[in-house]
Amino acid sequence: MLHPRARTMLLLSLPALMIGIASSLILVVVMKVAALLQTILWQSIPLSLGVGLDSRVWIVVMLTLTGLAVGLVIRYSPGHAGPDPALEPLIGAPTGTGPLPGLILALIIGLAGGVSLGPEHPIMSVNIALAVAIGARVFPRVNALDWTILAASGTIGALFGTPVAAALVFSQTLSGNGEAPLWDRLFAPLIAAAAGALTTSLFFEPHFSLPIPHYGQMRIVDIFSGAIVAIIAIAVGMVAVWCLPRLHTLLHRLKNPILVLTLGGFLLGLLGVMGGHITLFKGLDEMQQLAFSQTLTASDFMLIAMVKLAALVIAAASGFRGGRIFPAVFVAVALGLMLHAHVDAVPAAITVSCAILGLVLVVTRDGWLSLFMAAVVVPDTTLLPLLCIVMLPAWLLLAGKPVMMAQRRE
Repeated sequence: MLHPRARTMLLLSLPALMIGIASSLILVVVMKVAALLQTILWQSIPLSLGVGLDSRVWIVVMLTLTGLAVGLVIRYSPGHAGPDPALEPLIGAPTGTGPLPGLILALIIGLAGGVSLGPEHPIMSVNIALAVAIGARVFPRVNALDWTILAASGTIGALFGTPVAAALVFSQTLSGNGEAPLWDRLFAPLIAAAAGALTTSLFFEPHFSLPIPHYGQMRIVDIFSGAIVAIIAIAVGMVAVWCLPRLHTLLHRLKNPILVLTLGGFLLGLLGVMGGHITLFKGLDEMQQLAFSQTLTASDFMLIAMVKLAALVIAAASGFRGGRIFPAVFVAVALGLMLHAHVDAVPAAITVSCAILGLVLVVTRDGWLSLFMAAVVVPDTTLLPLLCIVMLPAWLLLAGKPVMMAQRRE
């Protein structure tokens, strides 16, 4: 009764469902363990020692020790805890399973210790490696690329709490043809992404949306304002793009990852003293604090944005295991709130959403993901036409420009 294409899709449904659930569970376990360790390191221990939670000395000591701990893990774990995320895109080639325990441990220590990186890249690497390794044993006729796509889809769904992001990301890579339309090829990845998103929602709900005042009606002048905001965000992001490979080369002249990461942790601690506790960690919870704050001024937002951007570059260049999207969104939110505070005639919904669009575009060079993040953080459908228009000059401006990655040394 079913067409051969339908039977193929049905055959992949169960593996896709299982991969999506497993991808989410791995993310949930890592985030829960990291949150527990963070509470111990940043609340229980300081309180037991009589140290204030915002102590500058504690910030420097904790980040330095975090760098030392991650350096020890990378130096002595099999496979050096996987590839350096600064050298890799978000979705890369599958690795072996040997480095995965060290990679997960390095990620948990970094997340708990306050490093300005998110979980997305290591979790993606772990899920892809496991899916390819197990899938090759259970279904040897399915190639590694298909397992990679399913694991990446499940991880994206789990990270962002919706399968829409995975559909947008893979719609530009899974081009259809006469025999296999696009939606046929998206069928299994969407199942994996939906399973990942639903599983994550059983344990916690990713809070991306901010309490930004509603944007009433689009005006022509707001299109120009949004384009200017996006260009400013791109200019800020390109500074980080220029700095990352150069700092990566400079730091890794030390050769020993223990020295590199300990130095990187110390520098992150100094930045944490400058920007305050709000500039630490991956930035997802901290950007909520930014939006709810009633006391921060334009200069405060500017300082926070610059410190967080510097922390992102140093953390990535030092070799900490983590992703760049979440802290980049935090930087964009701080930048957008700063621009609104400086020119309050431009609605905050425009400054924040367009800043996110521009900065995430610099970091990921993915138009769909940039639009998605802007629309999720500022969930206002009135903004969608404006964001689509603003995307065009932003994309033209970045055409042919280098991406935010370090150069692989021979």
